[in-house]
Amino acid sequence: MVNTDECQISNGYLEATEIDWVPGFRNMRLRDFTSFVRTTDPDDVLINYNLIQTKNAARATAVILNTCEGLEKEVLDAQRQRFEKVLSIGPLHLLERAIEDPQLQAIGSSLWKEDDACLPWLDQRAPRSVLFVNFGSITVVSTAQLLEFAWGLAESGSHFLWVIRPDLVSGESAILPRNFLQEVAGRAMMVEWCAQERVLGHPSLGGFLTHCGWNSTIEGLAEGLPMICWPFFAEQQTNCRAEEWRDKIRAAAQPGGSSCLNMDLLVNEILLKKNTNL
Repeated sequence: MVNTDECQISNGYLEATEIDWVPGFRNMRLRDFTSFVRTTDPDDVLINYNLIQTKNAARATAVILNTCEGLEKEVLDAQRQRFEKVLSIGPLHLLERAIEDPQLQAIGSSLWKEDDACLPWLDQRAPRSVLFVNFGSITVVSTAQLLEFAWGLAESGSHFLWVIRPDLVSGESAILPRNFLQEVAGRAMMVEWCAQERVLGHPSLGGFLTHCGWNSTIEGLAEGLPMICWPFFAEQQTNCRAEEWRDKIRAAAQPGGSSCLNMDLLVNEILLKKNTNL
């Protein structure tokens, strides 16, 4: 899908071009695919890296994915036509909750130290009244984008919890203007990081503004939260479907569910068998 004309990235071509030849994907436009496949350079580092890794995956004993059958069955079935063994064992954060060993319960995927200071603040908010804003542990924005988000949140009139990492703004400190802080006083809380899973599961949460990294996406879906995906904003139909996806995702991680069974298969037939043969 390498573009030959750079103007195609901004002239509406991405919106209008339907992609119907990728196995497991239906009703997809070119803009719906990851941006690295839309490069104008056939020698692009990222696209060639991914081509190499795809070839390597074909030689692997198994491909392990943090997703579940109920969410992406068509995609998983398509991958099973190409790879020898594909195991969906997600969402990992739900499987982690079932671990009884205290030493293993410390396992997590956060790249930053988690802070629970926001939880008492959430306890004082009404049910489904707070918008949670978090752009993940790596995404950076410009100062102009930070201010646009800030004043958009202020003018919404909503209560919100906003994660603002010290390095969120590219090349600068993430500093909000004093008049913004005065405007949102009493209905907003800003933190450098937080325990996202606990926040998303809090009864005061009514929505999630996210960069749509996979961990954030699957954690939000698991809670059935309406999500606003930046830079593409979710529609009401998507928000309603999140309730259906939540039930499928949670069922997969329950004992006897597809992800739980695949985790057993991974341990017993792949990891233990491989160690026995050493």
